[in-house]
Amino acid sequence: MSRVLRIANAAGFLGDNLDAPQRLVESAEVDYLTLEHLAELTMSILARLREKDPQAGYATDFVEIVRDLTPALHAQSQLKIVTNSGGMNPPACAKAVAGVLTEKGLGGLPIGVVTGDDLLSRLAELQAEGCEFVNLETGQPLADAGLAVVSANAYLGAQPIQQALAGDARLVITGRVADASLTLGPTMHKFGWRWDDWNKLAAASVAGHLIECGAQVTGGYSVDWQKYRLADVGYPIAELGESGDCVITKPAGSGGAVNRTTVVEQLIYEIGDPSHYLTPDVDCDFTTVNVREIGPDRVAVSGASGNPATDSYKVSLAYRDGFMASGQLLVYGVDCREKAQACGEMILERVRAAGFELARTNIELMGVGAGVPGAWFWRKYQPPGELVLRVTVHDPRREAVERFTREIAPLITSGPAGLAGYATGRPQVRPVYSYWPTLVPKSLVQPKVEVRPAKECLQ
Repeated sequence: MSRVLRIANAAGFLGDNLDAPQRLVESAEVDYLTLEHLAELTMSILARLREKDPQAGYATDFVEIVRDLTPALHAQSQLKIVTNSGGMNPPACAKAVAGVLTEKGLGGLPIGVVTGDDLLSRLAELQAEGCEFVNLETGQPLADAGLAVVSANAYLGAQPIQQALAGDARLVITGRVADASLTLGPTMHKFGWRWDDWNKLAAASVAGHLIECGAQVTGGYSVDWQKYRLADVGYPIAELGESGDCVITKPAGSGGAVNRTTVVEQLIYEIGDPSHYLTPDVDCDFTTVNVREIGPDRVAVSGASGNPATDSYKVSLAYRDGFMASGQLLVYGVDCREKAQACGEMILERVRAAGFELARTNIELMGVGAGVPGAWFWRKYQPPGELVLRVTVHDPRREAVERFTREIAPLITSGPAGLAGYATGRPQVRPVYSYWPTLVPKSLVQPKVEVRPAKECLQ
């Protein structure tokens, strides 16, 4: 039996390239395909969908991905899939996927479902147990804030994934788990490391971190993007050895690149303190990691070290926070900068005249440095001939935001000359879900794992 484990990732977020999973497994043989579909924003979106329909709240893209992967699941007996596509509703996701598998003659394929991360119905119980859900930024307990909470999900770790695989699941669907745990779970199942072998857990978590954002480690989002063929960028594969060290690569012939630059760029992406990258499984020290090229599109990663994990889970908690809308216009002419600023102020003044003082407003002039304030100082010497005006508002009252949406189009005939872009209609009023960063003791959270044949998930 091979002691090299090949884990690929073909999704870095919900909305990533839908063709990537099929292309990856057809162009390279891998043991595991992971799909990372969740983020804090995604969880809020899925929470809203579940509010409307109790059977919704998962990544529906995954159902279509599985449909495309059924030939590979038939032909490649070693192939397993691990994903957090279950979102707010892993059982409903499993049921939808089971329908596709059964239809394609894979009704006996075992599906593992991981739950226990959803804390919404348990908030009062957990607070009674002493968990105050203190905001990590402000120090305020949740109970003192008086918020309308819509979702609360703990970031589970790799152990329930490993348990599902130990139960012979070929497809594991979770809710909110840490991104790197999607890779660590299969690695623990393959090599049987101890859960306190911190250096090995850290090494596999580094591998998981490197591939979790999909093509970001294979040339996407790179400062050297012009050097790479990104139209058909290949998605990453991590080859892990029993020592924990890994090699990052991609399918032969695919676009993009795997080199020291692309790997290091992803290594330091969204990590905070590099000496303490905290996951539910291990406290990783990235400062000891060694990255070196060993061949074309092959980069060896070694030397990761780890310390014991914390005794708490991170919690993704969202609450209702009013409404917002954002509208934009194209503004052109030699005086476009002054004109756009005046138009933005005119819109807000008309909203005030209608009786609404909006809680928060933002006027942006896109094309003269609004995206990177202070970085485009040279623009004052080279005035643009056009720019995009974007005005965004936020308020607890829906009617106040709706009034704002009615004040943009009138500028076409009651504002200055040189405006365009109004034909798309009024901006959409959207509910706002804000984020409350907090923790929950691990002792108060019990992950649950269930493995059943696909056809039984339909019941």
